[in-house]
Amino acid sequence: MTAYWLARSRINDPVAYKRYTDQVPRIIAQYGGKVLARGGKYQIMEGPEKFHRFVVIEFPDFESGVACFQSPQYDAAARHRRENGAGEVETVMLEAGEFTK
Repeated sequence: MTAYWLARSRINDPVAYKRYTDQVPRIIAQYGGKVLARGGKYQIMEGPEKFHRFVVIEFPDFESGVACFQSPQYDAAARHRRENGAGEVETVMLEAGEFTK
């Protein structure tokens, strides 16, 4: 069943953050992921206004998304934003549920 990587981020250092984002599309593709939305226009409808960048990535299944996030390649890329405070990110992996009536 399809799964989605949902991330909200706040960029504190755009140059250092870009070192992270330049690597991520290639890593995601290795796990069958497809970026559906990254950046772009948004409007916060409810909740804190702490985050100003939103990402949605589709994976063929939950396990592929989790494996991507936990991979050594992604960890190395994420280190660029984690270790120097380039950005704060909240990430959730969500399996698409079946809609019932």
